[in-house]
Amino acid sequence: MQRIVHVFIGLLCIFPSLLLAEYQLDLKPGVTPVSQQIYSLHSTIFIICCLIGIVVFGVMFYSIFRYRKSAGAKAAHFHENTTVEVIWTLVPLAILIGMAIPATKTLLYMEDASASDIDIQITGYQWKWKYHYLDSDISFFSNLSTPQDQINNKAEKQENYLLEVDNPLVIPVGKKIRFLFTAADVIHSWWVPALGVKKDAIPGFINEAWATIEQPGIYRGQCTELCGVNHGFMPVVIDARSESDYQEWIGQQLSAKSASADSGKKTWTMADLMKQGQQVYATNCQACHQPTGQGIPGAFPGLVDTPLIKGPIEKHLDIVYNGKAGTAMQAFGAQLSDVDIAAVITYERNAWGNDTGEIVQPSDVAQFKAANTK
Repeated sequence: MQRIVHVFIGLLCIFPSLLLAEYQLDLKPGVTPVSQQIYSLHSTIFIICCLIGIVVFGVMFYSIFRYRKSAGAKAAHFHENTTVEVIWTLVPLAILIGMAIPATKTLLYMEDASASDIDIQITGYQWKWKYHYLDSDISFFSNLSTPQDQINNKAEKQENYLLEVDNPLVIPVGKKIRFLFTAADVIHSWWVPALGVKKDAIPGFINEAWATIEQPGIYRGQCTELCGVNHGFMPVVIDARSESDYQEWIGQQLSAKSASADSGKKTWTMADLMKQGQQVYATNCQACHQPTGQGIPGAFPGLVDTPLIKGPIEKHLDIVYNGKAGTAMQAFGAQLSDVDIAAVITYERNAWGNDTGEIVQPSDVAQFKAANTK
């Protein structure tokens, strides 16, 4: 089937060879039953369309040449030919039915997310993804990890430019995974071509899809809904592993979750908070406020020697935790741990020459959370 498709593409697309060097016209089969069935349907419909085109244009060109005026042909005058009208009604109808049957089967197959082995909730944020494994109670955010210097054209762009994340979605091969999509702010769209999955993530609504990956490997995608200024910085990376490797990863995540809970109870040093805060800031804040903390005039405020930085810690904590309505400043209370919030506030109040000397501990964030939880 694929060879036939390529033959038709070669016949229909006559371009100079230099233009064909990086030119791709066909879909890829992908690595899931859904993507492969979509590819098969696409190939079948494509061949039918090509055959229709060949027949129609063949008859048309033959008629133009065979019955041309210069050869002495004279046009016949007739109308209301019942036989012709029946033929040109029944033939297209039969073709449409022949196309609709496999298309319907494929659509029903795509929508059958029942009897899943693992359920994962995917929530779109500006501009990151949150993955929550409902069966294991593991959740984390997946952020773009492309260095800022590459984005700013200060360093050479790597092979997977804007398609790398700090925490990929890890799933086992050979298992049916059900994805539940929603969003926390605006509409996003989660798309991974190799899986044959593209679903909108809509606030207050749940969409679902499923996939069974057959081959271990790394598979990449992107957000395909225009969701804001950093829409192009929301990649999707899936790490498909064997069952044993997946179970090992689950164990590591549960251990890290326990360690994170313990770290929120200890007293951190300034040096440790600054180191952790710099990482949190680079991941969540610097796209708007810039690596230097200067912000973008007219769009995002600076964090250097400002009333927020020099003012009460409680106000700074409130902005980070609850966000600011009517602006792009998100509420990070549900996105970051107490340790991360404490660290990033400490970092902002002591970086770039601010040097307030003030420290925010995770316990301070916990107290603020308790006081502001209704």
